[in-house]
Amino acid sequence: MPKEKLKTIYVCTACGEESPRWLGRCPSCGAWNTMQEDVVRETATTKGGIKSNRIPALAGEIATSRLQDIDINDESSRILTGISELDRVLGGGIVVGSVILLGGEPGAGKSTLLLQICASIPQQLRVLYVTGEESVRQIKLRADRLGVTGENVIVAAQTRIEAVIDLIQSERPDLVVVDSIQTMFSDAISSSAGSVSQVKECSGQLLYTAKTLEIPIFIVGHVNKDGAIAGPKVMEHIVDTVLYFEGDRTLPYRVLRAVKNRYGSTNEIGMFDMASNGLHEVVNPSKLLLEGRPLGVSGNCVACTIEGSRPILSEVQALVTKSNFPAPRRTTSGFDFNRANLLLAVIEKRGGYYLGSLDVYLNIVGGLRLDETACDLAVVMAVVSSLLDKPIPDGTVAIGEVGLGGEVRNVSNLDIRLREAARIGFSRVIAPKHSLSQIDVSAYPELELVGVSNIKAAFSLL
Repeated sequence: MPKEKLKTIYVCTACGEESPRWLGRCPSCGAWNTMQEDVVRETATTKGGIKSNRIPALAGEIATSRLQDIDINDESSRILTGISELDRVLGGGIVVGSVILLGGEPGAGKSTLLLQICASIPQQLRVLYVTGEESVRQIKLRADRLGVTGENVIVAAQTRIEAVIDLIQSERPDLVVVDSIQTMFSDAISSSAGSVSQVKECSGQLLYTAKTLEIPIFIVGHVNKDGAIAGPKVMEHIVDTVLYFEGDRTLPYRVLRAVKNRYGSTNEIGMFDMASNGLHEVVNPSKLLLEGRPLGVSGNCVACTIEGSRPILSEVQALVTKSNFPAPRRTTSGFDFNRANLLLAVIEKRGGYYLGSLDVYLNIVGGLRLDETACDLAVVMAVVSSLLDKPIPDGTVAIGEVGLGGEVRNVSNLDIRLREAARIGFSRVIAPKHSLSQIDVSAYPELELVGVSNIKAAFSLL
């Protein structure tokens, strides 16, 4: 029997480019320090000298269909998971034949969420749960803690991808969960599990299986120290949906966000509360994030952001204090650091308040991250409130984008934000004057709507 030929290559984790030697910069995508060493078998060649890279599983005749004959209006095109927050993020349920990549920090709740899907999904649907990190007994222990009976769940502990695909072909389940892709390996690749080549090969075989058999597959992906999903970037390109579980492990709240979704919006988020018996849906995130809000304290202001179609009220906290260092500190949590520095410069130049010798700390309560510019007005009002030590009147919400000239600019979907503020029980909303002129003010009799055109007008309301 001839000796197996192995070769060492270097693969870019960002784009998948292969090189016979290490390079500091990828020649394809230009990324630095992304070339990782990998050991693979030399690719076999056919009689014509063409390299063969065919997936052995499911090799058969290619089925074709006329585009106009494909029916997508039946109810079987999507599967409802029974978890409304997850269905919202997915765009209305799991699309049949889709591949969904779920990433997040260790302990964020990825495996917990997937096991709870097995309990909430309709009982007539069969789920195949493939675990490469735990034994079947460990899965059973966690299922008992979460209250998952698992009458329709088939559990298998397997890390060889060819065996997993054979199991999917024989069982033909309605949903497959693979936990996790970093533990899977293929016989066609000589490198160890979790390497760039193994992750790429196993992802490709699972994708081919899902599309051919029209079985949706959930894939769990670990993250690296930078917060991105470990492995080649091509894995995120080939899947249909990429979900991230966000949230500080010291806080009970988790945010499920879609960064890629071929069948829905990438702006929707789902919120969960992590408890001892699993993840619980947060139906009213505004009320949850505002619980325990201090009243009559300077430096606090409520902002309203929109995530997808959902308005969320969140508390912005600012602390301005005398600095003990030659260069004052600027610290943000849940808010973009560069955007915060920009707003502080606007406060100094256009508002007339000097912050050059003061430390400024910004915090968004609850672990939520505010990336929308409509929260600018709440941030600058919280900073000035802390600077002057004058509390913003309770029951006030600030909405508006702040420009470099100190002007308060229009925001989108103001009517949705106003309805959310009224529903939670707020009595006054500070908003851009031009935006208020474009809506029917009489439709909000329970709110005092105050229009401002610049930040000085907003500061005068303190």
